[in-house]
Amino acid sequence: MNWDLTSYFPEFQGSEYKEFKQDFSDCIKSLDEKASASDPLRRENLAFWRDVFLEVEELVSRYSHIRSYVGCLSASDSNREDYLREEAAISLLGSDIEKLEVQLQRALRDANEDLISELVSFPEIESASYYVRRVWKNSRFSMSAPKEILASELGVDGINAWGRIYDTVSSKMTFDMVYPDGTEKRLPMSQRRSLMENPDREIRKAAFFGGNAAWEDFEDLAAGAVNAISGTRHTLYRHREIAHFLDVALFDAAVSRQTLDSMMEAIKEAIELPRNILRFKAKTLGLDGVSWYDLGAPMNLGKTGRVDWSGAKSMVHDSFSEAYPRLGGFFNHMCRSEWIDWEVREGKRPGGFCTGSLLTGESRIFMTYNAGIGDILTLAHEAGHAFHSHIMRDLRPYSQFYPMTLAETASTFGEMLLAEGLLRNPSANVEDKVLVRDVEVNHGAIYLLDIPVRYEFEKKLYEQRTKGELTVSELKELMTETQKEIFGDVLLEYDPFFWASKLHFYITGVSFYNFPYTFGYLLSRALFEKFLQRGEEFIPVYEEFLRLTGSDDAEGAVKRSIGDDITSKDFWKEAIFTLSRPLEELKELLPSVAKENSL
Repeated sequence: MNWDLTSYFPEFQGSEYKEFKQDFSDCIKSLDEKASASDPLRRENLAFWRDVFLEVEELVSRYSHIRSYVGCLSASDSNREDYLREEAAISLLGSDIEKLEVQLQRALRDANEDLISELVSFPEIESASYYVRRVWKNSRFSMSAPKEILASELGVDGINAWGRIYDTVSSKMTFDMVYPDGTEKRLPMSQRRSLMENPDREIRKAAFFGGNAAWEDFEDLAAGAVNAISGTRHTLYRHREIAHFLDVALFDAAVSRQTLDSMMEAIKEAIELPRNILRFKAKTLGLDGVSWYDLGAPMNLGKTGRVDWSGAKSMVHDSFSEAYPRLGGFFNHMCRSEWIDWEVREGKRPGGFCTGSLLTGESRIFMTYNAGIGDILTLAHEAGHAFHSHIMRDLRPYSQFYPMTLAETASTFGEMLLAEGLLRNPSANVEDKVLVRDVEVNHGAIYLLDIPVRYEFEKKLYEQRTKGELTVSELKELMTETQKEIFGDVLLEYDPFFWASKLHFYITGVSFYNFPYTFGYLLSRALFEKFLQRGEEFIPVYEEFLRLTGSDDAEGAVKRSIGDDITSKDFWKEAIFTLSRPLEELKELLPSVAKENSL
């Protein structure tokens, strides 16, 4: 591993780790016994439930610490059975934490506004008013406490087990890669994404079909998992009297249906812009349209654009520091402290993430660096997540629980800072600028086409799942139909296995792990446009927005800090059309560097 995890614990399964875990487990059990024996919230027991909320807050912080640590270990080396075994054990502790949250919901379910107001008037809990009220709201969509506890316990070996199985299988999967020169290699699936961003179309195509051939061998397992996860959720929603499966996703995302619908309607009305990006891409590639394996393709300018790890860190640091010195300094601290696991290794799980501990206030970044421009953007993306946590580190834990919709804002903001920094770098040549703008507009097409495909597919999946399990053929057909619907005539070759290969459909802790990405992306573009216009004077406003993300819903956090109304379709359309500028710049720059007959 490249990262240093010793600030979590000196060693895995060492004495400090074992003592922490045992004491943590004992405290959960003790508090659960005390809370479950108490009456629901009444005026006479307000102080008791205040103390329970405070104790749960402290335990959640400790859980974030041990869960993050074990998650780092298992992601970095999924071949270690002891890591995987411990990950399953920690999920049991997570189930115990969920039981405590059930007790909080039980306490508040029948409370009225006056009681809740009295509860949050205690000085110790006043700053957590937003969190307490979310628990109160969520309690209205819950079963009885015994049923919720049973659901939590069954979830460990049920819905969550399906997610762990998928994680384990996908991290160990390999595929046959046949290079254009006839060379054959057996590669870990984690390298497939980078190969599908290679300038050589034959390499992209080989990685695409080689990967899908591997997924075909596991299609029944993937179908079983996605059916089990969606089916379990439907059952729970029915017993919790939740009217629509999107209600939970909207609550988790802290957005209203009006806001989500406004964003999706704006995308549909402006969909020709991202489609035109792909039409332009096809033209530069000498094609009539693009295939799924062309979506991440860079411009073929005769140069690889590959940068070693040291160079990548310098590019991100310099870009951040030039425009946003505080962010640049933080990134430098992360690198010096060895908070990033980046190298290509067998056994690493695919994808990238940022995790952290509420106890130490530290973050860790997990990624597989394959030396491409996309990987450098991933580094900036995950660094944005880490900086978001850093900005909030002095807030109480209950005020640091921000939704995915707002979490993705800081990360995308980091990507755009990197892009602008590279473009303003006087040493950057025209080819470098073309590559950067190419990646930027490509990402725009992905956020406005690929992510909506995932959202619309998952909606259809949940609608059809009420009638029974979907077969592999039905899942493939559903995915292909959705890709055709969103991409239109610009996409010539589809990916029928995208439902199997995309990890997001198998994340059990949250449903609809898709639209928040587009939400955060477009919100970031709107914020970044203000940053470009106002410069450094906008930074305090931006940081105030970040600090509010755990203390208000998405609409409130934006309104209170930036002053915009995100329930308006116009807000989202304006954000979408900010892509027009980089697209036009790319078109202007390209002729001077493009290969002969590439246009």
